[in-house]
Amino acid sequence: MYINRLIDSHLLNWKKDDHRKPLLLRGARQVGKSSAVKQLAKQFDNFIEINFEENPKFKRIFDGDLSPGTLIETISIVTEKSIEIGSTLIFLDEIQACPNAISSLRFFYEKMPELHIIAAGSLLEFAFMTLPSFGVGRIRSIFVYPFSFDEFLMALNLKSLLDVKNKADVQHPLSKVIHEKLVDLLKTFMLLGGMPEAVATYAVNRKLSSSQNVLDDLYNTLKADFVKYKSSVPVTRLNEIFESVVNQSGKKFIYTKASISANLGQIKEALELLIMAGLVIPVTHTNANGLPLGAEVDPRKRKMLLLDTGIFQRILGLDVSDFILDNENNLVNKGTLAELFWGLEYLKYSPPFTAPSLYYWHREQANANAEVDYVIQKGQDILPIEIKSSTKGGMQSLRQFLRDKNKPTGYRFSLENFSIYQDIHSYPLYAISNFLKL
Repeated sequence: MYINRLIDSHLLNWKKDDHRKPLLLRGARQVGKSSAVKQLAKQFDNFIEINFEENPKFKRIFDGDLSPGTLIETISIVTEKSIEIGSTLIFLDEIQACPNAISSLRFFYEKMPELHIIAAGSLLEFAFMTLPSFGVGRIRSIFVYPFSFDEFLMALNLKSLLDVKNKADVQHPLSKVIHEKLVDLLKTFMLLGGMPEAVATYAVNRKLSSSQNVLDDLYNTLKADFVKYKSSVPVTRLNEIFESVVNQSGKKFIYTKASISANLGQIKEALELLIMAGLVIPVTHTNANGLPLGAEVDPRKRKMLLLDTGIFQRILGLDVSDFILDNENNLVNKGTLAELFWGLEYLKYSPPFTAPSLYYWHREQANANAEVDYVIQKGQDILPIEIKSSTKGGMQSLRQFLRDKNKPTGYRFSLENFSIYQDIHSYPLYAISNFLKL
């Protein structure tokens, strides 16, 4: 069963574009890249899939001449399928296993731009390290992430509820009954996470217990890939650093707490490999005095996010029933989970053609510490974001940022309905897409 994704419209637009480039879908394993391409393939008369991991013999196609004409002829012969330019989609899956195939993409743009060709891979950043050139400007990348909350509502056939949510804002809050329904669904989604297999399982049987087993399987699959990252880095070290990312979530990542046996250099190397694999996403401190936000970062101060809230809660061992039945609307490791959720949702709703960077702000002064969970750029504005795990909580740090940076408005996300508190606009956590569309 295929569940519609936000990426589907981007793929259809690419199909129709007369000036399209070869397309490269990038993202961690199991986030739905291949499924999205196969759904797009229904718009074509012919579909040819070459999976380099499933059938390593396909690598031989790219051992010699990389001119498009030669490659197309060979692919047609090997697959015993005709290729009609304009009505055939060629899909090179798990392309990281064949660096020569990655190199060939640039030549399709230069010599055969009318051909529809898509590639996808899950450990592409490692493959890029072995290539002298990636074909910048000749290949279009789309970054794929797990399901967003809006996609989750669509998966449950709750389009009417999604439409009502999308019309709300701080001037037009939702009714209490609609708000409470969305909060309940949000809790479910945060426990479930957005990995497509977990969402599809829940969409069919509405049982969190079945999806929790799927998450365990996915976690084991992701860990099984560790051996592919770099031969000189032990799998045990990657496991150790991966779990430390979970345990230190929501706080500045302290390298010395990440391992009892590895030195600083080894820890940093393992962490960067996990980031390259798309399993860990850094949030870097910025002074946020002006744009771009990346101009005033301190790379020594970073928080680390795990790719998915569902896998995160499984590793932490959160009590699912306590979480769902919590009448105080208080989410935990709960604030940590809420903060993780916001960062991931921001990535999912951002334009998919680049991998956006995440930033936070922290002021360290005697008796005057202040921290804002996220700072984002929207147009030419800098917007401070504070995340609360419940309907309660002060906003001192957020207002401190407004004073320090002379900004008129701050934004809080919590389990409270849409509202305004003087210079603070408050959004429910389930409405991150509403906020980003403003």
